[in-house]
Amino acid sequence: MTITPDGKDWTWVLERPCEECGFDATSYPRDSFARAIRENAQQWTIVLERDDVRQRPRDDKWSPLEYSCHVRDVYKTMGGRLARMLDDDDPVFPNWDQDETALQERYELQQPELVSGELVEAAGAYAERFDGVSGEQWSRTGTRSNGSRFTVETLGAYGLHDVVHHLWDVTTAS
Repeated sequence: MTITPDGKDWTWVLERPCEECGFDATSYPRDSFARAIRENAQQWTIVLERDDVRQRPRDDKWSPLEYSCHVRDVYKTMGGRLARMLDDDDPVFPNWDQDETALQERYELQQPELVSGELVEAAGAYAERFDGVSGEQWSRTGTRSNGSRFTVETLGAYGLHDVVHHLWDVTTAS
């Protein structure tokens, strides 16, 4: 069974807590982003050691391995977007089709040990970028292909929700 792509616009998590995972953007001040990213990445290394890492809990839901691959790619994508926001004036980001990426990259066939290292590395690079953000840089802007506008600060909170939510996805009963 194919997984139905998620077409939701999750930007609302910047305004109110997520009813599913409980993420509340106000609980993560911008100076906590780098630490929270690194801590989240370490939790994924534990997920990738699970015996059931390749098993989907349901046919229509990703396995822990597939979610881990996605989180690795979220860190890479968000890191690239953050870099562009810091270097360019109001960049526009191309659409990233996460579901197409999962199919093309064959997430289900990747090696958990390699994914673990790649995920930690991508999270570390992303966190380092946040370590260097200061002053007016937090207000720099970028626009997603669907028109959603972010500041560096809101991009950080939005991206953090994504990886926290997916950790919730793989640690809750389905």
